[in-house]
Amino acid sequence: MQNDGVLRIGELSKRSGVRPELLRAWERRYGLLRPTRSAGGLRLYSAADVERVRVMQEHLADGLAAAEAAALVSRGELRDEAPAPAAALSPVALREALADALDRFDEPRAQEILDRLLAAATVDTLLADVILPYLCTLGERWERGEASVAQEHFASGVLRGRLLGLARGWGLGVGPVAVLACLPGEHHDLGLIAFGLALRARGWRIVYLGPDAPIETVDEAARQLQPSFVVLHSVDGDRVREAAEPLRTLATRQRVAVGGAAARDDGLLCGVVLRLTGDVIAEARRITTLVGAEA
Repeated sequence: MQNDGVLRIGELSKRSGVRPELLRAWERRYGLLRPTRSAGGLRLYSAADVERVRVMQEHLADGLAAAEAAALVSRGELRDEAPAPAAALSPVALREALADALDRFDEPRAQEILDRLLAAATVDTLLADVILPYLCTLGERWERGEASVAQEHFASGVLRGRLLGLARGWGLGVGPVAVLACLPGEHHDLGLIAFGLALRARGWRIVYLGPDAPIETVDEAARQLQPSFVVLHSVDGDRVREAAEPLRTLATRQRVAVGGAAARDDGLLCGVVLRLTGDVIAEARRITTLVGAEA
């Protein structure tokens, strides 16, 4: 006969009404359960684990995503207490909650998660700890066939709209000007928008030309504005190679930086453009320092 301190997974499942497979998933992904080991190596669960599962189920019934529910349980929160502020949840929990909502095409829930985060965190935190790591994971999942094209498009659309909302008014002020554009043929601009937001947080004024911008159009805008930097973006090195000659010409008149995955190719326009190969926040700091040092 088992007492409350030595429940096996099957008994925990019977008491909680949760399938063993789901219990194991909650333990593995979120650390919800905290079993001990028997002398023979079996996982043994306690009455505290039963209570954690019960509270987890209540949070799920209230409409929370699994990652958020587990985060609340781990902090000892009860159902009748006020919801935890976004700052109290870990970046991993927030990313997983956001991923869960976007995977289910639940735009209102995704917006609610973003609202909670922005109420308590800076734009840098939003970008560095949640949005950009999530996009990286989403891209990896898509390549492995674990995320559908529809999910990728939906998530990108929701996040692009939200980031552009944050960008409203980013051309105002008296700071240095940056002209941002995707290279010809490049339509993935979330990373570039994020970079613009990181620059804006450091006092820059942003002129955003968007996806698939001809180099001649970028050059025309730069001639008029005389920016401190022209920042071009691509996730594909071929885009840089195809535009190599116009880029070299542009770089004779303007200070040019190239970001995105394409910038990691050591052979691309070496010595002609500044390659932004680090994370968005670090690179925004870098070019801000460069411009400040020359002022």
